[in-house]
Amino acid sequence: MARILTFFLSALLLTSCGSKKVVYNGEVKRNAKKIENKSPNQTAKKLADMDAHMRMKVYVVQYAPLSQKEMKKFGIPASITLAQGLLESQAGVGKLAVKSNNHFGIKCHKGWRGPSVSHNDDAKGECFRKYKKVAQSYRDHSEFLRYRDRYSKLFKMKKTDYVSWAHGLKKAGYATDPQYAYKLISLIERYELWQFDGSKEPIKSKIAKMGKSQKSKGAGSQDYSVKQGDTLYAIAKQFNTSVQALKELNGLRSNELAVGQQLKVK
Repeated sequence: MARILTFFLSALLLTSCGSKKVVYNGEVKRNAKKIENKSPNQTAKKLADMDAHMRMKVYVVQYAPLSQKEMKKFGIPASITLAQGLLESQAGVGKLAVKSNNHFGIKCHKGWRGPSVSHNDDAKGECFRKYKKVAQSYRDHSEFLRYRDRYSKLFKMKKTDYVSWAHGLKKAGYATDPQYAYKLISLIERYELWQFDGSKEPIKSKIAKMGKSQKSKGAGSQDYSVKQGDTLYAIAKQFNTSVQALKELNGLRSNELAVGQQLKVK
């Protein structure tokens, strides 16, 4: 594991073919080394001492190679696997991840004969799968998606189309959170996880180009794509409307927004 981690860290510091690469500085490298060969509890304690942004980067360093390995075998975008791992495990410090190595929030479901653990989620004391190693959680996640009928449509999508995969997962019922797809997309674009799918640029840059093209043709848009730092108040002011009007128009229950989220503004 140490050899793989060292190699991966070195690779992340390089650029090639003119594509944009995530650059992890010395601090990330030092923090990643602190958790090598540690137990889940020791790892979680070390990660908890880091700020959230650093914790996310260290998690990516830890599990990007594993996500790419799973992508080659099962066809699931590495960016999607990493983003789900980041979100579901809280970058490795969530209770379910610590006590059961379950990084994807997979419940027992009918037919599960492996170890399990009780955890409060949609209901109190629900049954979740438990693993000896995190790698087993990653493999089970791959098999969970690949061999269940409700996720079959996902595998007709391109591995580089993380946006469609994220919305497809939500539509198939992977999570009950209405913002689940947007949260995945936000993580993928903030930490540039799309590069692990073999992409040279994020999908949002292509969408932005399309938007500019439409504007140049005089096409008026009724939608707005949420950007980093946006708030409902700022968007409402920009489009001469109110926060309440935006919430009613988009069926929002709270003021929380996710980068990449599409809002109707008129």
